[in-house]
Amino acid sequence: MDVVERWVGLAGPQTRHIGEDLAARYGEDHRRYHTREHLTAVLDLVDELAGHAADADAVRLAAWFHDAVYDPERADNEERSARLAERMLADTDLSPERVAEVSRLVVLTETHAPEDDDRNGQVLCDADLAILGSGPERYAAYAAAVREEYAFVPDEFFKAGRAEVLAGLLELPSLFHTVPARERFEAAARHNIETELMLLRA
Repeated sequence: MDVVERWVGLAGPQTRHIGEDLAARYGEDHRRYHTREHLTAVLDLVDELAGHAADADAVRLAAWFHDAVYDPERADNEERSARLAERMLADTDLSPERVAEVSRLVVLTETHAPEDDDRNGQVLCDADLAILGSGPERYAAYAAAVREEYAFVPDEFFKAGRAEVLAGLLELPSLFHTVPARERFEAAARHNIETELMLLRA
């Protein structure tokens, strides 16, 4: 299914212009990993984990917006993406409460640390981080694409920053929060991260 049609199926034909705007954002030239392919992968996994969510459609909407604003040279992309969601969704028939939940979920993707009772947040964070538990070739392609997005950062500084992020992930008691995602991705993700860390520090 075309990605815009997927939006229309979720939010209705009267919001097609929003879907078209979002699809264009994920197609921006500077993106290498945070692309329509990533969006589609996140949406697919949200669908798989939908039974765990309290409001699966709110999670789907948040998935659409979670990387809508993406500038590798800024540290406030999640916050800006959340504000974009609030502005765009204010003109739809969604309730203010649901729009607020979408915004909250988008901001949560900065830390990927949902509370134990935050079922919506757990689904979105697991779907967003699932790439960490992919096969070795796909993981390597992901890591290379991230490096391309940060091409403006000298190698020495990128390696140090990336290693800090990865080490922080390994310190978490669990990278994934839903049972299906943990069973499917946790072991492979830790192996991939450890391997990348070893290469960065070599």
